[in-house]
Amino acid sequence: MDYIILDIEFNGRKFASDLPMEVIEIGAVRLNSSLRQVDEFSSLIKPVYYSKLNSFIRKKTGIPQEDIDVAPGFPKIISEFAEWLDRSESYLLVTWGGEDLKRIVFDTRMHKLDDARWMADPYFDLLKGYLRYKKVTNDVSVEAALIDLDIAAEGSAHRALDDARMTSEVFRRVFGELDFELKQHYKDQFSNSKERRMVKNAIRSMVSQKKVQEWEAFVESYLSAKIPLTDERKLAELKEYYSSEVAKARQSKSGS
Repeated sequence: MDYIILDIEFNGRKFASDLPMEVIEIGAVRLNSSLRQVDEFSSLIKPVYYSKLNSFIRKKTGIPQEDIDVAPGFPKIISEFAEWLDRSESYLLVTWGGEDLKRIVFDTRMHKLDDARWMADPYFDLLKGYLRYKKVTNDVSVEAALIDLDIAAEGSAHRALDDARMTSEVFRRVFGELDFELKQHYKDQFSNSKERRMVKNAIRSMVSQKKVQEWEAFVESYLSAKIPLTDERKLAELKEYYSSEVAKARQSKSGS
């Protein structure tokens, strides 16, 4: 089993435009079963909708506009990346959070390519694994994890290959503490993290006050004024999340 440590960079404005964000760089490191690095993949990608890098991304990544201008498009690079992955007889994708694979899926669909491979490939969220290992709940960056583990950072943060290399160092250090039974497959989500966090905070408050509402009453008194609920898929997803978080909150309170 090889471990593919994956990182991407993307361009766009998440909340300021209806246009999709786009992958502009893929970086990956291949570790063999002994956790020795045996290969790398790196490529820039020319975006379709945001042909010019916005100032935030340009400053954050340091990627030169002239390099983006001559980079190949997503279909070519994602095909090359898939071929590179297939050099492993078997592999597990490892990401820091869930955004990397999500962006690959979204761009695959945007270019009207088959997303079956990316939906089927399992991946392990190292960020979640690290948080379980440290017994904390607040997200941390790879850079913060390196500092916490006393690992010297090398390369440029927010360049895909360098980030993949740094993530691989964290992966090696905590490997023995990771539960790979918790690997996942990409699943479409119709709510965003801000919306789920609002629901979770409201549940905590209700549980502490011993005033937990039924779902329908919760939607009417709390959600409807704060979150657009015209999408039935989002509503169903938030209902499932609500039930799960109420159960967790009650269990935590009863155990304290």
